[in-house]
Amino acid sequence: MQAWLCENPVGVEALVWKELPTPEPAAGQIRVAIKAASLNFPDLLIIQNKYQMKPPLPFVPGTEFAGVVDAIGEGVKGLKVGDAVAAFGGTGGFGTHACIPAALAMPLPPGFPFEDASAFICTYATSHHALIDRAALQPGETVLVLGAAGGVGTAAIQIAKAAGARVIAAASSDAKCARCIELGADASINYSTGNFREELKALTEGKGPDVIYDPVGGDLAEPAFRSIAWRGRYLVIGFAQGQIPALPLNLALLKGASLVGVFWGEFARREPRRNAEMLGQLAQWYAQGKVKPVLDAVLPMEQLPKAFERMASRQVVGKLVLSNP
Repeated sequence: MQAWLCENPVGVEALVWKELPTPEPAAGQIRVAIKAASLNFPDLLIIQNKYQMKPPLPFVPGTEFAGVVDAIGEGVKGLKVGDAVAAFGGTGGFGTHACIPAALAMPLPPGFPFEDASAFICTYATSHHALIDRAALQPGETVLVLGAAGGVGTAAIQIAKAAGARVIAAASSDAKCARCIELGADASINYSTGNFREELKALTEGKGPDVIYDPVGGDLAEPAFRSIAWRGRYLVIGFAQGQIPALPLNLALLKGASLVGVFWGEFARREPRRNAEMLGQLAQWYAQGKVKPVLDAVLPMEQLPKAFERMASRQVVGKLVLSNP
């Protein structure tokens, strides 16, 4: 097999594309011949040694991928060689083969392209868990999505609309805002220009959003929280801007608002049955056309450094995908 190997987590420049022994699946594992893998923000953090999970060196990065089962370990039931699957494995995706616990594999229904499948689990599971489970989003409520043009942001727009909510998409450029409207957002705010709070106030007739979906953090968090509606839910998804904000807790008191942590990976580990039910519903929504990953570009696997460079430029709309022949 071939893969991008991280031997020293100092950044993209330390990754090496090299030939490695093809692994054999252990008991309870499957081996996947990877057809496509997508980039997520943690993929960048993990090779910079900035992520909460620090795999032993050396390792093959790549949290999310899709492909075909080509070997099965002892004791695996419900999967067979030749099955199409997607997986969120934590590592191993940026290569041609990976061994993962069979329990992490999501069987793909017919007609689910590998490129879409590789960009599906992390963003859609995170957004569904956040909006439907943690925020208990109701039809007719208003959701503000920060970083709305990114991978989780575009998924959040689609899931909120599928749940019957009104969506205000906030992004960093007019082009990104326009794309969010195309994806179903009801209104948009370019937070790099104008007065963010005043625009949000006007779009909600002074009430504020019922739910705020925040994968960005940084200096957007406090003005967004100050604008939240009575009994609002502020969803802490991540910190793509890099800075972890410190919010004055009196804001939660004054609005009767909830600050809600969203950690889908831990939810999946602790509540596997509920997670499997959620993934099943998302697969149905995909088949019904309610959700579909937004792909910014599909590049050959060998061009991973170029993909990371594009991600760092903050020009990506949706997800970047790498493919194997």
